[in-house]
Amino acid sequence: MDTEENRLLTECGPGTAGGRVLRSYWQPAALTEELGPEVVGDRPVVPVTLLGEELVLFRDQLGQIGLVSRWCPHRGVDMAFGRREDGGLRCPFHGWLFDVEGNCLETPAEPAESTFHTRVRIGCYPVVERNGIIWAWLGGGEPPPLPGLDCFVAPATHVFAFKGMWASNWLQAHEVGIDPAHAAFLHRFFPPPGEASELTYGLQFRAMVADTGIPVVKLMREVPAAAITAEPTAFGFRLRALRNYHGQFTHVRVSNCIFPNAIAIAMSPTMTIMQWHVPIDDVSCYWYSMFVSYTDPVDAATLRAQRIGQVELPRYSPRTGAHNQWGFNAEEQVTATYTGMGTDINVHDQWAVESPGPIYDRTHEHLSPADVGIRTHRRLFLAALRDPSPTTLIGSTDPAALTGPAAIDAATTGDDFDDAWRRAEGVRRQASSWAPPAITD
Repeated sequence: MDTEENRLLTECGPGTAGGRVLRSYWQPAALTEELGPEVVGDRPVVPVTLLGEELVLFRDQLGQIGLVSRWCPHRGVDMAFGRREDGGLRCPFHGWLFDVEGNCLETPAEPAESTFHTRVRIGCYPVVERNGIIWAWLGGGEPPPLPGLDCFVAPATHVFAFKGMWASNWLQAHEVGIDPAHAAFLHRFFPPPGEASELTYGLQFRAMVADTGIPVVKLMREVPAAAITAEPTAFGFRLRALRNYHGQFTHVRVSNCIFPNAIAIAMSPTMTIMQWHVPIDDVSCYWYSMFVSYTDPVDAATLRAQRIGQVELPRYSPRTGAHNQWGFNAEEQVTATYTGMGTDINVHDQWAVESPGPIYDRTHEHLSPADVGIRTHRRLFLAALRDPSPTTLIGSTDPAALTGPAAIDAATTGDDFDDAWRRAEGVRRQASSWAPPAITD
């Protein structure tokens, strides 16, 4: 990695090569709840910075959502202070009124017979609301439909969405997600009483490996080194991590990179997590997580209650960070957790993402063979930077090709590793009330 490649991979703003790639895909702009009474009260108008652009998101009186420029096209005042009235967002400076499609409906300081408003627009982007997240299309032209990913196909009752802010470039966040090796260390905790008990918030790897009776966290602790491979797919690439447990069975863990900035990982036998790492600007980002259940409806109230206390509203900024050493406790590091930073794996990831600085100088790194996912993603992204053709921007011209994807833990006593996870995924989907078959080839 040289300095120029590091710059190309991390820039996200308008007019940059990296920004163009990211704008060729739907991106999360906000949680639906950010326009709700629990966050903003009775005024659903919030400023949003996305891919380096300063915008305003609002919901009009008919329930329609608009994503418009933060700066009024008249004389540049801040539309985040706009009045939500008369079917749109009205500038407090001279009363210009804009609807959710960017049309100027009124310029009331002009004479009544004036048609000046018909020649004025405010910058505007298409949005779609789906399963707890408001998605924005910044790519220009007619947006494609949302792809057929499980988080979009599942009924709203089976998806929970949340987000958090990190003080780092988006690529650092994404590269944690496509690194299967780190979970055996960064998220390790030492065996508490009743390790095989039900899942608890923070201790997310306590689910069993298939029917072996061995929790994932125990397996990773005892067999930390995995054989990791990356396989190209229609949506990006699939990561497969193999760990042989003392000759008894082989654990097969499948996760995915959904190009350019999303991942799908297994949480438990009945739930996966799909996560987007979305640039605010070059030095900060949001992670958006969608928890997808294949069996029962999600307990959204409990999932939110477990997480909302860890962030400061309205920005969803974490209470931990460099300012308080991410909650580090030296005694805990000796007796309870590998990091000494509590049991919340989001805090562990936050430290791994933020501690190298806002944009890590990758000319100093030494990637290992286990970093195959990181190398694969960088090659794909650099190829997309250099060749903007639709065939390089994976999946962007064929949303139907983006289904699933499979993210699951399985076990086998033979060497049929791929057959094992495909069987497990097939059984899970067949038993689900809503899940379509996933593309597993």
